[in-house]
Amino acid sequence: MNKLAVSFPVELSIVIPLLNEAESLPELTRWIQRVLTARGLSYEVILIDDGSTDDSWAVIEALAGQDMALRGIRFNRNYGKSAALNVGFDAARGRVVCTMDADLQDSPEELPELYRMITEDDYDLISGWKQKRYDPLSKTIPTKLFNGATRAISGIQLHDFNCGLKAYDQRVVKSIEVYGEMHRYIPVIAKWAGFRKIGEKVVQHQERKYGVTKFGLERFIYGFLDLASITFVSRFRRRPMHFFGTLGTLSFFIGMVLTVWVTGEKVWLSLHNLRARNVTEQPLFFLSLVAVIIGVQLFLAGFLAEMVQLNGPRRNDYLVRETLR
Repeated sequence: MNKLAVSFPVELSIVIPLLNEAESLPELTRWIQRVLTARGLSYEVILIDDGSTDDSWAVIEALAGQDMALRGIRFNRNYGKSAALNVGFDAARGRVVCTMDADLQDSPEELPELYRMITEDDYDLISGWKQKRYDPLSKTIPTKLFNGATRAISGIQLHDFNCGLKAYDQRVVKSIEVYGEMHRYIPVIAKWAGFRKIGEKVVQHQERKYGVTKFGLERFIYGFLDLASITFVSRFRRRPMHFFGTLGTLSFFIGMVLTVWVTGEKVWLSLHNLRARNVTEQPLFFLSLVAVIIGVQLFLAGFLAEMVQLNGPRRNDYLVRETLR
């Protein structure tokens, strides 16, 4: 079936997570309306209030009363950007789903071209690249390091993984789950789910007009830990024994070789009437013993992980792109 033949309520869904952005919301929604109305695109705007402590929700209620294309979702407390995006993706009804930040640093002028790249150029995902940034060095330098490490590990050649301005084919957002702090790695998650046509577009970066940044350096520490987590889960979720078993077997083999070496050396020296230390007096013996024990533990961890996977409710949960009768 041709995916373009599917009927959607609207052409474009814009998902906007926000935290304490009451001042910017009226200007942002007017800007979106002006741009998309001029292009003749049907759209919806989904604002997810991630536990704001200012008047953000009151502003959303007022705006929704004036604009039928605007929808609001309010969290009871702050859950994070990943949770907001996941809920927004679930609620989105558009043929194309775009995400953007609420602080006016992402330009709605980019939305029509992002929509075109998904629908006409047949991309699964387009990520924005803020080539010229209006951020302090304390943010730009860690960002470059973060993006370089992510490119090297994921194999996806994007310059700005964490750019909030992205566009997705609806199949992507309905097939993936974003949790924890994994919003930085949505292109990686999409790639491992089989959506490999991932592109990039240079986008405008505006100076912050209202409020303060929610950025903190601790996000990069958590970011690298999340990268290791998503890489492991993506590659070995259905075959954990391949990871733990390989490491365990290697460690056990090294430990046994060292044990045989230490014991054989003792026997050889004794047979030739040469002075030899007791096996238990040699540090190499204890290293070999530790390697054997670690090997056994890793192998058992892989075995238990396989048992958990075997009994999991999603062990045969595969994404089917299309079927023919």
